Amino acid sequence: MNRGPLPIVLFSCLLVSGLAADETGSPAKSHQSLAWAPDASGQPMPLKTLEDWERRRAAIIAGFEEAAGKLPSRENLPDLDVQVSERIETDQYVRETITFASEKGDRTPAYLYLPKDLKPGEKRAGVVALHPTGALGKGIVDGKGERPNRAYARELAERGHVVIAPDYLSFGDYKDYDFAADRYESGTMKGIWNHMRCVDLLVSRAEVDPAKIASIGHSLGGHNAIFHGVFDRRVKVVVSSCGWTPLHDYYGGDLKGWTSDRYIPSIRDRYELDPDKVPFDYYELIAALAPAAFFSNSPLRDSNFDWRGVEKVAPQARRIYELHGVPTKLRIAFPDDEHDFPTIEREESYRFIERWLAE
Repeated sequence: MNRGPLPIVLFSCLLVSGLAADETGSPAKSHQSLAWAPDASGQPMPLKTLEDWERRRAAIIAGFEEAAGKLPSRENLPDLDVQVSERIETDQYVRETITFASEKGDRTPAYLYLPKDLKPGEKRAGVVALHPTGALGKGIVDGKGERPNRAYARELAERGHVVIAPDYLSFGDYKDYDFAADRYESGTMKGIWNHMRCVDLLVSRAEVDPAKIASIGHSLGGHNAIFHGVFDRRVKVVVSSCGWTPLHDYYGGDLKGWTSDRYIPSIRDRYELDPDKVPFDYYELIAALAPAAFFSNSPLRDSNFDWRGVEKVAPQARRIYELHGVPTKLRIAFPDDEHDFPTIEREESYRFIERWLAE
C-alpha cells in the first residue's frame, strides 16, 4: 500500500486522539498513537520534529524492554567460533550447516548460504532469514517443509545474496533449548540477541557488504524480523509476512498466544493479557523501524493477524516515515489470501530488498 502524505486535517485528528486528557486533566500517553512524544521531563507533547521522534523512539524501546527484558550489553562479545558440520553445493550457492557462539554457553545452529559466482573482492548483500513456527526450524525456509511459499532463504540465495537462516529457540536443532536456564526474561529478547549475532557473523565475512543487511520472516519469523530491525540499526530493510497487527486486533485482543516461554510471558504474568496494560504496541514498533525500509505482507484472510489493524496503523506509521523524508520506504501489501506468503508478494519483497539495499 503506497499512500501520499497525510492530509493536515487527518494528522490533526491523530494528534488530538493521541493527547486525549486523562482523569487528572493531563494528556494521556497512548501506545495506540504516534502523535505525541515525551518532553525533557517525560510529559507528553505534540510530536512535530525528528528530535521529538527520537525521544519517542527511546521511550518505545524502553517500553518494549519493560515487557521483554533488557537487551544485554554487546560489549566484549565472544568470538563467533563458526563450526561447519556439512557443506552442500548447488549450481548457484554453497549451503553450510553451522553453529556459532551466540554468547558464552550457547551455540546457535543455522544454515549459511554463500554464492558461487563472486568475483574477486566483490561484496553482496547479507540477509537474515527467520523461519515460521514448525519443528523443522531453518529447514522450512530451505524448502523442506510441507507448505509452499516458505523457502525464502533458499530463494534469496539463488538470487545471489549471502543468507543466514538460524533456528529459533525450541525448533530445529535448537529443539532442546532450556528457557529456564538462560539470562533472559523472554524468548523474544534471546531471539533478538541471536539475530543480532547473525548480523555480526554476516558482516565478519569478506563476501558481505556491511551496509547492505536485510531481515525477512513469515509468521513467527515475521514478528521476529520486526523486533530484530527495531534493535539492530544495521538492518536497512525489514520484510514481515503475516507477522503483526496491533495488539487489540490480534484475535480481538486475546493475547494468550504471545505468552509462551518462546515469546513474552510477562504479557500474561504482569500485564494480565490486557492490551491496554502492555507497555508497547505495533503502532510504535513499525514506526521505530524508520528510516529502514519496511515491507509488510498482510493478507485479507489471515486469521492470526487482522489486516484491518494493519490498515489502521499505516497512516500513523507513514507519518514517521514522512518525518524522515522516506515515505516510499513503507510498503504494505494486502493480497486476497490466507496466512501465507504468496509468490507475487514474496517476489515483490525480494525486489523491495534489492531496491533499497542498492541505495
